[in-house]
Amino acid sequence: MDNEIARRDLAEQRRNPQHHGHVDCERQMDYDLNRHSPPRDDLQRIPGWGSDLDHKNRPAIPMERTPPRFIHVPQGQPVQQAQTVEVFYSPERPGITPIFGTAQPPKWLSGAIRRLAYKLPENDLRHWLMLIAADRVNVVEGIVDDLRHGHVPNVLGEMGIRAELRHNPAGLVRKALIATAVVGGIALLRNRHTHH
Repeated sequence: MDNEIARRDLAEQRRNPQHHGHVDCERQMDYDLNRHSPPRDDLQRIPGWGSDLDHKNRPAIPMERTPPRFIHVPQGQPVQQAQTVEVFYSPERPGITPIFGTAQPPKWLSGAIRRLAYKLPENDLRHWLMLIAADRVNVVEGIVDDLRHGHVPNVLGEMGIRAELRHNPAGLVRKALIATAVVGGIALLRNRHTHH
């Protein structure tokens, strides 16, 4: 039986080089799928089934337009936005993009780390690691800035610990145990290293 299937698979591969074998299995699967598919009338009772068949049933209709809204695209580059803050860009690009965000200008240590990161090309792993580090430093800087302005940040609430304590206490305990084990392990290794 297996030799017969292998012989048919080989014959199918010779006829169709893209075929990867198992002719009988594929035919059986096609047959089973067609045999077990419910009739079209039953499928049409499912909300949203076949919504791509007729425009009247598409959820975005009548909000969609034909032709699309942005049909009068101005020719050439968009007008360059005025640069009022430092904007980082990849050394692989000729300059800043015409439009950019100014809500979070770089500052303090996180800004210095980002400045260094953008001196490296984007295919350099250090570029991305430095940007991740800058984000973490920026979190601490935000807390320091809040304290400097007399606002005590709600660190537990902002990290979602209260919600997790209410909705996922077992997961929170597991994370706390893992964090304690990691910090304890690092402390043990450092103590061991200093004694030797």
